[in-house]
This record gives sequence, structure tokens and C-alpha cells, in this order.
Amino acid sequence: MADIRRRKGETDVRDDAGEKSGEGDKRNSAADSSDHVDSEEEKLPDEKFVDELSKTIPQGTDKTPEILDSALKDLPDRWKNYVIRGIFTWIMICGFALIIYGGPLALMITTLLVQVKCYQEIISIGYQVYRIHGLPWFRSLSWYFLLTSNYFFYGENLVDYFGVVINRVEYLKFLVTYHRFLSFALYCIGFVWFVLSLVKKYYMKQFSLFAWTHVSLLIVVTQSYLIIQNIFEGLIWFIVPVSMIVCNDVMAYMFGFFFGRTPLIKLSPKKTWEGFIGGGFATVIFGILFSYFLCHYQYFVCPILYSEELGRMTMACQPSYLFTKQDYSLRMFGIGKSISMYPFVWHSVALSLFSSIIGPFGGFFASGFKRAFKIKDFGDMIPGHGGIMDRFDCQFLMATFVNVYISSFIRTPAPSKILTQIYNLKPEQQLQIYQSLKESLGDLITN
Repeated sequence: MADIRRRKGETDVRDDAGEKSGEGDKRNSAADSSDHVDSEEEKLPDEKFVDELSKTIPQGTDKTPEILDSALKDLPDRWKNYVIRGIFTWIMICGFALIIYGGPLALMITTLLVQVKCYQEIISIGYQVYRIHGLPWFRSLSWYFLLTSNYFFYGENLVDYFGVVINRVEYLKFLVTYHRFLSFALYCIGFVWFVLSLVKKYYMKQFSLFAWTHVSLLIVVTQSYLIIQNIFEGLIWFIVPVSMIVCNDVMAYMFGFFFGRTPLIKLSPKKTWEGFIGGGFATVIFGILFSYFLCHYQYFVCPILYSEELGRMTMACQPSYLFTKQDYSLRMFGIGKSISMYPFVWHSVALSLFSSIIGPFGGFFASGFKRAFKIKDFGDMIPGHGGIMDRFDCQFLMATFVNVYISSFIRTPAPSKILTQIYNLKPEQQLQIYQSLKESLGDLITN
């Protein structure tokens, strides 16, 4: 089959080159009229380019700072990689703690920066695979779609949580009322821009990269939008799931490093059943203890709301039922015992089970993606680990689960969102709601 394709490609090239022959002219005109690509090479990424990816994309697990390289030169490669990974794991954990200390705004900015870097790493692989250099606007289009997507998703968050305030500013009311229409208009501009940028003989590659861009947006931007929503529900809904994934990743590596014997999955040969099971148990225990600790502090459990009195975001509240200790009766073998526990701790068990059982499959998915293009890492930003995407492949899947979990089992209607919808109604409709509420709450208003 490969020989047939090669001969077919060589025949097509000879036909294109033979402008002086009548037969060549006929074939060229037929190709022009049908808009077909001229060779099989246009249909799929050339395998020789895929083979060169590991050389053109920097690999983080092979990158070591000179100081560490000289200090660890006498260690075997296995232990050298273990030490480097350990050092930079602790650096990332300390950095994460500092960002949490910086508050919700610092976390949101960090989420946006991570999103942009992950997107850049995925898109860079696409450019290397399809080898489109010099085509007009395509790189610009990829970033334009990223900006458009962020305008839509982050705008949705602003409308949901700050709509009441924004509606009172006359020149911003238009942006709130027609936010989705404006977002769609921006997308249409990019869509038309893409169609106008199509170049003959590169159609297949350009449409492949167009699809690559949109899948990247789905994986990266949509998930970061859900992460921001989780942060607004309370920092605990962000910190605990992220920490669980980190714990599972670290403990699975530790158990696998010291006790791993049985391969888990072919996509990732270094993963073992011992690491998978050990990491799962460690994550459940860590999740219970860490959740119990965070439930003591309002800073972590209160939702982030905009206070009109203070004129800023606030995290002061009366802790909800989830974060107030409740008494539970446990009976085993006829023996009863009462324990006092935060209800959120029971929810943390569900989160930890997902992070340890389903979460790793986000990493396996990323491993399969990298194997398809014969690369080891998405980048080299973090020595011993790889690129940013290598560390956040499981986080995005976890963020989606947490958001779905909150929507399904936790969240109640938010007054701020209801008020935003009411402000968007016509005056007579607002008056109708007012009269209905007045009749419903008449006794309370009188008292």
C-alpha cells in the first residue's frame, strides 16, 4: 500500500510538472475544476515529519539545570530523574501555596496563564505535524479564536457573578445584554477570515489545523472556564480537587517507583497496578484529612461574592450546612457511636475516588496523544516533568467533574443570577414579578 501511494504521488508530481504535454494539461485542468488535492501527501501528516517531532519540540524530562546536572552526575539515570522530579514537585507545591495566599484573583490570573501556555504547547505540535510555514494568517487565526473563546467564557462569568453591578453602569449594560450575540459575531469574523485564507493545494492541511484548533479550545478553554466557576463557589472547591490530583500523581509515582512490578496500560509503560492502587488509597486518605482541615476556615469555604457595600469581592459569610459540623450515628455489630463531621468531608470521598480512578485516564489520554506523534513531553518548561500540559492533563478532566458535581448535588439558585435576569426584563415584566413577590411575602413585609 505504501508503494502504491508513493508511485501515485510520483505520478501526480510528474503530471503537474508536465505542463508542455497535452495529457498533463488535461489532468491539471481536471484537478483545478474538482478542487482535489494533487497528491496523497496532502491527506495525512508525512511520517518523516512525525519522526522529527521529538527533535524539534524540547523535551522537559531530558532537561536538567547545569547545577543539578553536575551535582547528580554520579547517580544512575533512574535516581537522577527521581531527585529532579522531587525537587521541582516541591517547588511547584510551594508556588501553588503562594498563589492561594494571593487570593482568588491570583488564582484566576494563574488559571488564565496556564490555559494560554497549554494551548500554545498543543498548537505548536499541530504546526510541526502539518508543516504549514508561511501560509497567511493561520497562526494569527489560532490566537484570534483563543481570544474570542475567552471573551465569551470569561464574559459569561462576569455576567453571572457581577451582572447586578454591571447593569447599573449605563455604557456596560449593552455588553451584558448582548454578550452572546457579540461573542458569536466575533467568532463569525474568525470563520470568514479562515475561509478567505484558504490556499489551493493546502486545503486538507488547513482544515486539519482548523479542527486541531477547535479541539484544543474545547479541551483547554472550556475547562479553564469551569475552573473559574469552581473558584467562585469557594476556594475549597478548587484547592481540594487540584491537591487530590497532585497527591495521586505523586503517590502513584512513589508506589510505582519502589513497588511497581505489574504494567497497568500499554499507552504508558511506566504506570503500574501497584502505583495505581497505592496512589488511590493515599488520595482518599489525603482528601479526607485535607478537607477536614480546610473546613475550619471561612477563607476557604465561603463563596466569592461582590459586596455592594464594600465595593469589592468578599469571602465573608456564615458557613453553609456543608461546612458546619453535623452529628452522625454509626452502628456496627450492634454497637452505636456518634461522630461529629463536616458534610463536605463525605463529598470529598467522591472527589478523591474520581481523581484516583478516572483522573489518571486524562494522563493516559495525553500519553496516547504524545505516542501518536512520537514525542515524550509537550514541552520543557518544568525540568523532570515536561511542559505545562504534562502536569495539567488530569486537572482539566477533574475540573469538569467538580463543576458537574456541584451543579448536580450542591448548588442552589443564586440570588445574584436571578437579579441579573430580572434586570434584563422589560419594566412591565419586572413590575409583574414585584407584585407577585409582594403578594407572596405580604405577611413577612407587614411584620
